[in-house]
Amino acid sequence: MALTINTNISAIDAYNNLNATSNAMAQTVSQLSSGLQIQTAADNASGYVIAQGLNVQANGLGVAITNGQDATSVLQIASGAMNQQVAILQRMNQLATTAANGGAQSSTSQNADQQEFAALQSQLDQIANSTQFGSTQLLNGTYSGQVFQVGAYNSTNDQLTVTIQGMSSASLGVSSASASITSTTFAQAAMSLVQSAISTVASAEANIGAAQNQIQAIINNDTVGQQNVQSAYSTLVDTNVAQAMTSFSSQQVLMQAGVAMLSQAQSLPQMLLKLIP
Repeated sequence: MALTINTNISAIDAYNNLNATSNAMAQTVSQLSSGLQIQTAADNASGYVIAQGLNVQANGLGVAITNGQDATSVLQIASGAMNQQVAILQRMNQLATTAANGGAQSSTSQNADQQEFAALQSQLDQIANSTQFGSTQLLNGTYSGQVFQVGAYNSTNDQLTVTIQGMSSASLGVSSASASITSTTFAQAAMSLVQSAISTVASAEANIGAAQNQIQAIINNDTVGQQNVQSAYSTLVDTNVAQAMTSFSSQQVLMQAGVAMLSQAQSLPQMLLKLIP
């Protein structure tokens, strides 16, 4: 390299190296102080896009888990109410079977059983019309094709559709218009109707139980998926503190060396004057 006075190549080279070290140190300090190695798209354009996609997925799974828990609550409320209805129907079956025993029953005793039978029919309707989640009716026949969003995306694979059939006495075929036990003949017919209603409610409750188990499995899968996605997001975005501190220590040494060498390089033109006689 030629020795010149007007252009101090050594100083320029030292300055460029010092500036590069300063920029690298500033980036490392930013990463350490924020805990993030990707803060904006300028830090890593492709990484930023991937990170945002992972963040969308992780947030979506978090909400999906909550949605699944809400869905479980809905089904538990419906199942609990149906369980009470089955108990009522079992009692109605007992009354109908007693009233059907015409050889040992009088009209007076049958009428007495009919009073309780009618009260239980009303109770079936009360449960069907009052069972709800918030303001949403569950057992009055209007809960049809309801969709639970149990995944992160708008996809049928991330959704579960549930229908709960009506559970009123009319829907079950045991309303006061179709079932009574005021006579032996009516009681015998009522036995068949009530037993059929018991089978209907039990089957509907079994379907709800299966849906609950399915939702719980989905929640478990969403939980594992969210954990893995968050881990991937952290690996991509979060600062590796040990690695960053290693770089920072090296940059500190280079910074000190760069300042010292720039100072030495700037004094070179003055030293060249000694070559002039």
